[in-house]
Amino acid sequence: MCGVAGWLDFERDLTQHGGTVRTMAAAMANRGPDAEAVWTDRRIALAFRRLAVIDLPGGHQPMVAEENGRTLAVLVYNGEVYNYRELREELAGRGHVFHTASDTEVVLAAYLEWGDDCAGHLDGMFAFGVWDPRENKLTLVRDRVGIKPLYYARVGHGFVFGSEVKALLAHPLVDAAVDGEGLAELLSFIATPGHAIYQGIHEVRAGHVLTVRENSVREHAYWSLPSREHTDRWDTTVDTVRHLLASSVSSHLVADVPLCTLLSGGIDSSAIVALTGKAMSGTRPRTFSVDFDGHTERFREDFWHHSPDAPYAAEVARFVGTEHQPITLHTADLADPVVGAAALTAQDLPRPTPDMDRSLYLLMRSVRQHSTVALMGEVADELFGGYRSFTDRNLVESDNFPWVTMGFGVAPHGMGTGLLEPALLAKVDVPGYSAGRHVEALREVPALPGEPAQDAMLRRIGYLHMTRWLPLLLARNDRLSMAVGLEVRVPYCDHRLVEYVFNIPWRFKTRGGEEKSPLRAAAAGLLPESVLRRKKSPFPITQDSSYGHVLREQLAAVVADSNSPVRPLVDLPAVTELLSEDRPIETVGWGERRNVEMVLQLDAWLRSYRVRIEL
Repeated sequence: MCGVAGWLDFERDLTQHGGTVRTMAAAMANRGPDAEAVWTDRRIALAFRRLAVIDLPGGHQPMVAEENGRTLAVLVYNGEVYNYRELREELAGRGHVFHTASDTEVVLAAYLEWGDDCAGHLDGMFAFGVWDPRENKLTLVRDRVGIKPLYYARVGHGFVFGSEVKALLAHPLVDAAVDGEGLAELLSFIATPGHAIYQGIHEVRAGHVLTVRENSVREHAYWSLPSREHTDRWDTTVDTVRHLLASSVSSHLVADVPLCTLLSGGIDSSAIVALTGKAMSGTRPRTFSVDFDGHTERFREDFWHHSPDAPYAAEVARFVGTEHQPITLHTADLADPVVGAAALTAQDLPRPTPDMDRSLYLLMRSVRQHSTVALMGEVADELFGGYRSFTDRNLVESDNFPWVTMGFGVAPHGMGTGLLEPALLAKVDVPGYSAGRHVEALREVPALPGEPAQDAMLRRIGYLHMTRWLPLLLARNDRLSMAVGLEVRVPYCDHRLVEYVFNIPWRFKTRGGEEKSPLRAAAAGLLPESVLRRKKSPFPITQDSSYGHVLREQLAAVVADSNSPVRPLVDLPAVTELLSEDRPIETVGWGERRNVEMVLQLDAWLRSYRVRIEL
């Protein structure tokens, strides 16, 4: 896993501008702690930061393909291609000669063989740029589901790109500005394809190829979620899910560095752990879990969390026989301003669940002390329909994204907005903005002729989760893991598995009255019965009241600071009323704490990034 950056200019000679792209890459140095390099030519400057995972001695970038002293193409590549060995053999049969054992060289050869169509031959998680001096063309490619990030912006007579927004903001021609639409996107908690919040900055869409020439920028899809009739019977469906997931897990275990699996004790991650154990026959898999000090003892069930993770994670570890290490966090860890700044900077944006971000960051940081690669169970809920937003009719039948509608139940303008200035909220109009984006998204859903109305409706809900919700989670996982130099892999994102499960009918996904029934059936015999039957419980949050005291103190400090950049955006009377109550901020549930945390996040973001808000 790595960080890439580049600057293309069709008028300026960039031969002497390697320092600029080096600075862009240095802004995300944590993505590549093992090596850095720069390559320049008249029209383009490329920079690379490497986290070595496969072929440690080889695979150096930017990688240049030459023939008779002539440069054919130059590649900067982030990710892993899991079928690179098969592709290497195929490409060797077509006359390509390889000098390393890396997947990087395979990607470069694939471009030379198939051009922009190379993306469809790659299986894995990847985002890369190829400069082709033969055509004066830059090609940017992103994997099918959007696991790995890639951003870009037009500047003057050129174009800049990078693995993270911070790389672009390090370029002297790119400003940190956010307009009303960007703020609405941020507060809506949706991921509109291509949108990057910051004005003038965009993200290459998942499953897309973007080509840049002197007079044009074009983007086209090479993959999208397909709708197909599901004709398999129940037993065949379960067998296919088991086979596809096992195959994906096996391919994700390829690495030349220490590897582990993150374990929550839920069915999603537990299935990955069990299949990892089978694939690593004779070797004990290593697993890590996260918990808060005293959380199991003082746990209180809320709308989302039905049970603490720790007992289930320990049970799975014993059952599978893993080398398990629980990571215990303390309230002081979450309140540490250094940790808060690290989690915010990793994502380049404020998010309404910063405590979850910090705890995930701390987990990743602890895991990185032992492993360079970690598998995790993300995406199963989006695929198999594990959220309440698939089953609650009030959410499913609303005229907005289900999770956004759920947020309106916490605050009228959405989760985390309860302490923001009413005039600001009226101008930004989160309900109207998200409703408009919802209509756009529904137009994209691939219809299946003759499908029953119930299945068609839930196909739409699944599509919304896969294309507007999942990108938020994948981005969080990528940024927080790469902030500590840890590569996270997501076996549920295998496109063959995604295509198959997306089309499983709802009666199968809820067979027996349980959510994610095909996955539970596929894991039968691999896991304890208690885990197979466990209800969905999201990533844990601390319920310690002392965290509420910390939030109260931090909120009071922010509003007392007359120079705080967030003050114009805050409903000061509402904050004053809240602080007048002699109690800590409520830490059970997602209402009050999220409102306070959003104010604190916005303040930290505006200060550290010097963001210019343009409404």
